Amino acid sequence: MKVGIVSYGVYIPRYRIKLEDIAAVWGADAASIKKGLKVNEKSVPGLDEDAITIAVEAARSAVRRGNIDTSRVGAIYTGSESHPYAVKPTSTIVAAAIGAEPVLTAADYEFACKAGTAAIQTCMGLVVSGMIDIGVAIGADVSQGAPGDALEYTAAAGGAAYVIGSSDLAAIIEDTYSFTTDTPDFWRREGMLYPEHGGRFTGDPGYFKHVIAAAKGLMEKIGSKPSDYDHAVFHQPNGKFPERAAGMLGFSFEQIKTGMVVPMLGNTYSGSCMIGLAAILDQAKEGDRIFMTAFGSGAGSDAFSITVTDKIEDIRNGAPKVQELLADPIYLDYANYAKHKGKIRV
Repeated sequence: MKVGIVSYGVYIPRYRIKLEDIAAVWGADAASIKKGLKVNEKSVPGLDEDAITIAVEAARSAVRRGNIDTSRVGAIYTGSESHPYAVKPTSTIVAAAIGAEPVLTAADYEFACKAGTAAIQTCMGLVVSGMIDIGVAIGADVSQGAPGDALEYTAAAGGAAYVIGSSDLAAIIEDTYSFTTDTPDFWRREGMLYPEHGGRFTGDPGYFKHVIAAAKGLMEKIGSKPSDYDHAVFHQPNGKFPERAAGMLGFSFEQIKTGMVVPMLGNTYSGSCMIGLAAILDQAKEGDRIFMTAFGSGAGSDAFSITVTDKIEDIRNGAPKVQELLADPIYLDYANYAKHKGKIRV
C-alpha cells in the first residue's frame, strides 16, 4: 500500500523581531550574530496565540487546501515542546476545531524539535495497518529562550499540519528511517520557564551525529543517493547547521534553498522541518523527489524520502503558501516582543 501526504497546511504569526533589536538590549554584536547564525529575524506569537492556536490554524489550512472530509480523520497527533497544558491534550482541541470529533485516537507528542515528524510516522503506520483512513500529524511550537541566552535569537513561533493517507496522494512517502540515542544536549524540567542546553555540544554529538546517521541510514535502506533528489530539507535551528549537514551528506545548496525558511522565520522547533517541507511542496513539480531529515534534542532524527505526484497541482493553491505567510510582517521592538512572549512577569 502506498502512503503519503494528502494535504498540508502552515501557520506563521505575522509578528517579527529583528535580531539587531535583541542584540541591542544585551550589548551584543548583531552583525557577528547574524553572520554566525545566518538568521535575520524571527516570528513572534500574538498575545492570544500559543501552540494550540497555531496547531488549529495549520490543521484548518490543511483541511481547506485538500478539501478534506474531516469525518474520515481517524487520528490526530500534535508534536510540540510548548503544549500550553501539562495535563490536557492539544490534539483533542484540534479535533473539535476542525470538526473531526469524536476521533478514534488522539495524543500529544514531545521529542524536542522532531515530535511532529514522529507524528507523521505514527499516522503512516496506522494508515498502512488499516486502523484509520486518514490521520493528521502536526508540529507546532512557540519556542522558548531565556532572556539574553543564545536561543533567544532564533526561538520562534509557527507550525505545520500534514494529512496522511493512502489515496489521492499529493506526495508519496517512499520510506522513513530513524536514528535515536540518549544524548542530553537540551532539556527543560517540569516547572522551568526556559530550556537549558549544552552549547556547542548541541551541534555534535547532538545535531550532526543524528542527522547524518538517519540520512545515511535511509539512503542505504532504499538504495538512493543525494543526486537522486531535486530538493532536500534538514532541521533548521539556524541557517548554518542545515547547510553544513547538507554538505557533509553530498547535497548542494541548490537542493536545500527552496526549503530554507529559517533566515526570515527563526527556529519553530517542532514546526521547523515541516514548514521547510511545505515551502518545497508549494513549488515542487510532479516527479520531484524530496529528502527530509528532522532532528530533536535528547536526541534523534527522522529521515523521509518523498516523491511528488500530479495531485499537488490540485491542492497547491487551496491555502496560503509559506512565502505568503512570511510576507507583510509586523515588527516589534524588544519591549513588545517581551510582552508577547510573557517574559515580563509580576
